[in-house]
Amino acid sequence: MNILLQTILDAAAAGIMWYCVGFGFAFGQGENPNKFIGDAMFGLARYSTHYTGSGTGRWTDFFFQWAFCATAATIPAGAVAERFNFNAYLGYSMFIAGFVYPVVAHWAWCPQGWLGFATVKPLLDTGYIDFAGSGVIHMTGGLAGLIGAAMVGPRLGRFDADGNPVEMPGHSAILVVLGTVLLWFGWYGFNPTSMLAIDTYAYANVVGRSAVTTTLSGAAGGIACLLGGFIRRRGWDLVGLCNGILCGFVAITACCHVVEPWAAIICGVVAGIWFDFLCWVLLKLKIDDPLSAGPMHFGTGMWGVFFTGLLAKQEYITEAYNRTEDKMYGAFYPHSNGKLLACQIIGILAIIGWVGGTMTIFFGIFKFFGALRIPPEVEEMGLDRSKHGGSAYNGGGMGVSPSAPGNDVMRNQQQPSIKVLPMNG
Repeated sequence: MNILLQTILDAAAAGIMWYCVGFGFAFGQGENPNKFIGDAMFGLARYSTHYTGSGTGRWTDFFFQWAFCATAATIPAGAVAERFNFNAYLGYSMFIAGFVYPVVAHWAWCPQGWLGFATVKPLLDTGYIDFAGSGVIHMTGGLAGLIGAAMVGPRLGRFDADGNPVEMPGHSAILVVLGTVLLWFGWYGFNPTSMLAIDTYAYANVVGRSAVTTTLSGAAGGIACLLGGFIRRRGWDLVGLCNGILCGFVAITACCHVVEPWAAIICGVVAGIWFDFLCWVLLKLKIDDPLSAGPMHFGTGMWGVFFTGLLAKQEYITEAYNRTEDKMYGAFYPHSNGKLLACQIIGILAIIGWVGGTMTIFFGIFKFFGALRIPPEVEEMGLDRSKHGGSAYNGGGMGVSPSAPGNDVMRNQQQPSIKVLPMNG
């Protein structure tokens, strides 16, 4: 129940923080707009009459951008699962939704930002392309989760006395597949609809192409991880297939509108391989990320941003942005001036610097006061039983293993205690 609570909390906290300050920081353009952060429309003041950087000033713009904010906020929940103090997580959820993410969104997506492709004065007269958020959303959330996982430390028993990783498999492959299918369907609302309008033939073409490239990249990522797992373990890994599909989706999110279908397949294949490598690196560093949120979102999101600078096609850039400057396309195409790739790299470094700095300080404050991680005895009992008075799987059922990590009631073979420990532990 703990991780379910955190996930729903992210959406709720993001809604309130996005309304109060986040939307204004991201897209507000006051009398003296600046390139770093928005300065108007806090609490949606004068929203219906005030031009916003999010699009048209319609109510749907606020709703659409809130969904992106909530997505970024919920990514770290899997990275810090089973040992993170709920009070610290509540503070994190409000901080990233109200300040950290909005600043990145302002840089890349607000016309007054300093980084984005569609800004008033684009970086290097070209700008950074991130159509639906491989960098803005996935790198931001993934890096926050990675920092949280590193600072909170691994789960009890995750590594043995010699530092070797101990397998802690999930309890239900059925839920993994269900989640993957739901995300696959949902990604068509994430990528193609980022065009925001299909009122011209060109825009309709962009939306259709985005759906095609999203499909191909996800499929290629899944196959790459499936084959990679077979080569390493001589077995067909269902969870690996699902992870690879999501990695392909994350990577193509930046450039689904400006690359060819064959390029999308390359993007997905490399994303799957890169993901497996990063998971191996984390284990070597003894960083415990239960859902591989860091490698999946930060790692493959970074690859997707970089890939945009390699194979974004000029014809498709013109179609999507109505910009016709010569040589402003991917570096792998002949006669490219390389500026787009340079902007993509600068964007990657800027996101790493901003998110890495702010989240390290934020988590560091909680860790300094001993409020980042739950006590060992609470972790051993399980967060569901110790903090929430029960389990998400009361009574067991098909597909629920008594030895599954986190399945507190089945593990202890007894009914949950009605005593709930204070939430500050």
